[in-house]
Amino acid sequence: MSRLTRRGLVAASAALALARADAVLGLEMDRRAGLDPFALGVASGDPGLDGFVLWTRLSDHGAPLDAPSVPVTYEVAEDEAFARIVRRGRRAASPGLAHAVHVEISGLRPGRPYWYRFQALGAVSPVGRTVTAPRRAQRARIAVASCQHFELGWFTAYRDLVAAEPDLVVQLGDYIYENSYAQFPKVRTFDGPEPVDLAGYRRRHALYKSDRDLREAHRATPWAVTWDDHEVENDYADLANLKALEPSVFARRRAAAYQAYFEHMPVRPSLWARPDGPRLHRRLAWGDLVGLPILDGRQRRSIQACNAPRQAGNRPRRDCAELEAPGRTMLGAAQEAWLADGLKRETARWTLLAQQTPVAPIATPEGVMSDQWDGYPVARRRLIDGLTQPAVRNAVILSGDVHAFIVADLHARPERPETPVVATELVTTCLAASHAPRARYGQAQARNPHLKFADIERSGYLLLDVRPDRLEADLRAVSDQGDPDGKTASLARFAVEDGQPGARRG
Repeated sequence: MSRLTRRGLVAASAALALARADAVLGLEMDRRAGLDPFALGVASGDPGLDGFVLWTRLSDHGAPLDAPSVPVTYEVAEDEAFARIVRRGRRAASPGLAHAVHVEISGLRPGRPYWYRFQALGAVSPVGRTVTAPRRAQRARIAVASCQHFELGWFTAYRDLVAAEPDLVVQLGDYIYENSYAQFPKVRTFDGPEPVDLAGYRRRHALYKSDRDLREAHRATPWAVTWDDHEVENDYADLANLKALEPSVFARRRAAAYQAYFEHMPVRPSLWARPDGPRLHRRLAWGDLVGLPILDGRQRRSIQACNAPRQAGNRPRRDCAELEAPGRTMLGAAQEAWLADGLKRETARWTLLAQQTPVAPIATPEGVMSDQWDGYPVARRRLIDGLTQPAVRNAVILSGDVHAFIVADLHARPERPETPVVATELVTTCLAASHAPRARYGQAQARNPHLKFADIERSGYLLLDVRPDRLEADLRAVSDQGDPDGKTASLARFAVEDGQPGARRG
């Protein structure tokens, strides 16, 4: 008689559980004709040389699925007709994760497209398209998006993005908004109050996935995502929060928001399920052309300078000595060390640093804004020092958060314009949201000569075309985010030449 190993026992138990689920849910399907379990769509993310992560979440036409664990099969093919299937498997979608499914695929060929689909409860999902990264590349097309408020605008910019056929979408945070803004006109409304628990954040994410243009952008191309503040609460910093709640109290809300984020995003479980908490910082690459470090600027950051204890908030600061405290950090010590080490060993022609909020100094009539890198100047110097390592050939920082298009030169000492330009910053505007305050940013270029461009009136996204000798940035702007048929077109174009830091118009 063969010896039953622990691995074999686990596999047998899982198979039995899935078989039971098949039988039970088969009976349920007889009573639930017309169920659409894939109403929230499909997505892929984090393409590597040999694979990617696939995502879906089963629902009842978008509402939570009232069912135990559900067996879900997946297929990956080299063609859209699925004549050449290269991976097939099964996962259990459990109610503990809102019936979300994440599958990490590996062992595929680099540098080519793949198609995938899921099947569950007698239904077949939409067919998604994704890619593996190449070993070597002469071109990369990357779309960069941020800040999408469901109530304040239609997500029509995604139609233009899908038509551009990018290799990758980089989403820099504020994927959802937890709060409503009574002072702004609305094109649609949230389906409930501000979320503070897991059920609330799940509803908010599911509502976002009801947007057809957002679902199509996920289906058509892989994404690399990170979060900012509104995925939890505006301007939070680690466990500091707007209401100055005790850390143990706010930690429960943050944990619920983080779990709902994972349940609705193509994030690798191998990064998420860690004993030290979820990890979103990681490095992707597009061959030898693009290195893409992705940062998390919320989970470990110091509270904004000169705030009351536990009281988060983005406030203008002047004469605040705490700004220069050497221990203040945007990223946390461990992530800073990880980034510095990676930059020392960079091998790509272009380093695109994806993170949340503007790095360039932006003086306003009120002072500097404490939630941006202006509020963490010592940490910013450490960041810039890392980007000037000999291994980093061309440094470009990708930012969002402030609901404005900004193109900036970054100096070796950012606050000292007489020092050399060492990097370029490209800030994408909101995809759909309220815009930057005119009183604060209306004369941004006049007060900040290192800013090459600033527009505080348009919504849209960035489209980057990267080649060995040149990076081109197209600032794509929506005609009217309040128009469900709004058109997107080029607002301005900038280029960065290999070995010549700083953006030039054209």
